[in-house]
Amino acid sequence: MIVLKTKEEIAKMREAGVLLAQCHKEIEAMLKPGVTTWEIDQFVERYLAENGATPEQKGYHGFQYATCASVNEVMCHGFPAKNPLKDGDIVTIDMVVNLNGWLADSAWSYRVGNVSEEADALLRTTEESLYLGIEKAVIGNRLGDVSNVIQKYAESKGYAVVRDFTGHGIGQKMHEEPQVLHYGPAGKGVRLKEGFVFTIEPILTTGSHRMKIDSDGWTARTVDGSLSAQYEHTIAITEDGPVILTKL
Repeated sequence: MIVLKTKEEIAKMREAGVLLAQCHKEIEAMLKPGVTTWEIDQFVERYLAENGATPEQKGYHGFQYATCASVNEVMCHGFPAKNPLKDGDIVTIDMVVNLNGWLADSAWSYRVGNVSEEADALLRTTEESLYLGIEKAVIGNRLGDVSNVIQKYAESKGYAVVRDFTGHGIGQKMHEEPQVLHYGPAGKGVRLKEGFVFTIEPILTTGSHRMKIDSDGWTARTVDGSLSAQYEHTIAITEDGPVILTKL
């Protein structure tokens, strides 16, 4: 069942989203060769606490951290680590903020120092595919219209779209209906209505879309060691078009 959100509820999620976006800006300023994702995770936990919020994924099915930190070939759900980031790395920081019981979810891929042309192009295309998907998230369209434009654009640029992880509805729970694919035919799926709130979060790779899970049961990485990137926003469907809740 898809739970429609009222304008008042969306406003509360927007407050969580603004705080999340501000946190991402702080992370961007911190990131440089030599910094660890462990330090970033500790910063996020402090930052949220200082602003009256909590990291929703900490404790989720035993996950122990305030963020997911995924480096290079890691698609998502990577553990923060104490080994320093290197010049040329790409790192995705994903977090869910709980502010007064309402949630916002956003992941962002960052360049560490000077990255290769291959990595830079992957990040640009992944971010562009997210915004193309958001443009299709309007009343009357179907979820498949969002999914299809992402896949078509990514594949036209030579990238693979990961199938194993999807966007999702969100509100007072981290994962609600609907499931939001990033591939598939246009014109299919649920018709979008005012009050839908969900994430769009494509993961693209420079190689295969297939993944493998590490022995920790969480860390998902490309099966062929190719680079991956992810960008994610939480959006609300309104009569005036899609509203990005996780952007300043």
